[in-house]
This record gives sequence, structure tokens and C-alpha cells, in this order.
Amino acid sequence: MPLDLEEQEQLDQLKAFWQKYRNLITGVVTAALFAYAAYSGYQWWLNNQAQEAAKLYETMVSAIAKGDRDQTLRAADDLQKNFARTAYAPMSSLIAARIASDAGNSAKALDYLRWAAKNASNDGYLGLAKVRLISQLIEQGAEKDFAEADQILKEKPITGYEALWLERRGDWYLAQKNIEQARVSYQNAWKKLSQVKELPDEARRLLKVKLDAVGGTTQ
Repeated sequence: MPLDLEEQEQLDQLKAFWQKYRNLITGVVTAALFAYAAYSGYQWWLNNQAQEAAKLYETMVSAIAKGDRDQTLRAADDLQKNFARTAYAPMSSLIAARIASDAGNSAKALDYLRWAAKNASNDGYLGLAKVRLISQLIEQGAEKDFAEADQILKEKPITGYEALWLERRGDWYLAQKNIEQARVSYQNAWKKLSQVKELPDEARRLLKVKLDAVGGTTQ
């Protein structure tokens, strides 16, 4: 069926448009296909990483149950090295830090905590790592450790960790026998803590003990 003049004109315009822009259109479509393929490949890689990390984490849990400290720490090291982008890496580092600390290896514990504080992508693990790192540094008690803890405390608190941040600042002051500033920090922490319902009662009791020790009040 022959085309009328209007249809022929539209067809000619379409052909002219394609001749002018076909390279651009083809390039955009190709780029989109490559982007989709890359995204799909990356998602597969992430899922595969998570599955492999979960297996290694299970090995770590089994080692903990057996009391095999060396295997436990090796698993944590492997998770850091090979599966850093998964949640299992910072989670295992926090556990390994506790085990190393309990074994008297504070340097190793600090290494695990520093790694988690630097690499954790989940705010929960990130906040916990930083709070525990501050405590471990304060416990070390050297001037350089106080300086490192101070630098972390000057950072903006991780959301949900504001009260613990203030409490650790109080610990920092108290360790240096600055009772007045410790009292102020603990009282500010108590005010923040009263706004957080998720924290366990044990956290409130511990902060109350610290407040009492420096002559503070919970009012």
C-alpha cells in the first residue's frame, strides 16, 4: 500500500534523524547495556562474597566454641583480608579484639579495633568499634593513646552513639584526673541516655556508678 505524502514525509524525517544521531543512540544504548551488565556482575560478586564470608565466619564460631584462639584469630584475619566489604569482617574483628584483649594481647586487640573503626560500613559496627577503641586506648594510659582517643572523640558521634560518646569523653577526663570535666561529660551523657530507650539497663547502671564516683547527679 503506497504511503500518502504526510506518511512519506514522516518516514523521511525519521530516516534523516537516524542518520544524524544513530552513532549517539547506539553509544548510549551500548553504555546502558554495559552498565547493567557491570551492575549485575557486581551484585553477583557481592552475593558470592557474602556466602564465602559466612562460611569462614562459621569456621570462626566453631573455633571459638572449641577454645582455639589461634584459629579464631586467623579466621578474623582472613575475613579482613579477603572479605572486607562484607559485614562479617568488622563483626569478626570486634569479636577477635575481645579475645585478644582477654588473652592479654592489647596491641593485637587495638589492631582489630582500628581496622573495624576504619573499614566498617555498617553504622552499628562502626560506632561500636570506635567506642571500644576509645576505651582500649584509655586503658592503655600512655600519652599517645590519650591523644589518639582524643582525636576519635573530636569526631562527630555515630548516630545512636551520642550518649556513649559523651560517656567515653568522661572516661578520658577521669583517667587524667580531671574530675570536674569528667562530671560534666557524665551528666551530659546521662541526659542523652535518658532519651535512648534501646540501651540496656546495665549501661544506665554503669553510668550511674561513674556519676556517683565523681559526685554527679542524675537530675
